[in-house]
Amino acid sequence: MKLLELFGELLVIYILYKIVFDFIIPIYQTTKQMKGKMNEMQEKMKQQQSPKATDYETPKAKQFTKPPADDYIEYEEIKN
Repeated sequence: MKLLELFGELLVIYILYKIVFDFIIPIYQTTKQMKGKMNEMQEKMKQQQSPKATDYETPKAKQFTKPPADDYIEYEEIKN
């Protein structure tokens, strides 16, 4: 009888081992990996949707600046 009880306990331990290592742990790892991928995708979407500061600024080469005083010649209209 003791041998049968020992065999039953070992069978239950083996079944629990297989359930944990072949089912629960892989599901946990997959879930963790999927959450990481979803977070990456959400960050990329936020970056694409958010306006960039450089989109609204005009490049410095195109900005109109007042020329230095020594290069400036006043314009006077001549009437006939």
